Amino acid sequence: MISRERAVELVESYLERERPNWAWARLIPKLAVYAVEERSVGWLVYWTSEEGARDPALRGTLLGGPYLVDREDGSIHVVPGVHWTDEWEEDYLRQTKGIRAPDPLAADVLRLADSVGTAAAMQHLRKQALRMSLRDAKAYVTIVRDGSEPPEELANLTREPNPNLGPIETLAGPVQ
Repeated sequence: MISRERAVELVESYLERERPNWAWARLIPKLAVYAVEERSVGWLVYWTSEEGARDPALRGTLLGGPYLVDREDGSIHVVPGVHWTDEWEEDYLRQTKGIRAPDPLAADVLRLADSVGTAAAMQHLRKQALRMSLRDAKAYVTIVRDGSEPPEELANLTREPNPNLGPIETLAGPVQ
């Protein structure tokens, strides 16, 4: 488990190591961490110029941002859209760890299929997941009725894509 203090150390070390490679580095004498936020998957470590770290009015500039330090392995990541959505943690788990949250519609679909039938479950599913075809809905209901989780390609049709979230970039780690 990575502690808060260790997360800060990892980001500071990364910034010090990578800063000389950045084209703008000679313009900013020093970088500093100014805040840390605990999340379920790790630590959001906010950084900016040393001057920006001292003056909150300067923190909204283009320099800096949060890096996510994974709670388990200490790897450092850039997570686009972290300020615009709450779904970024689920995306992080899926993209970097291969862990997918259970589909939120599966329980309702199973309950409907068992109580009023496959057609009603398919109708409900297609109302909730507008991108799902009739064939996809039938496959989804059949899979859920058989007691399995729907595969990624069907589960993705039940979630609206979030335009604020892009691919998550791993910058460093995991820590040995």
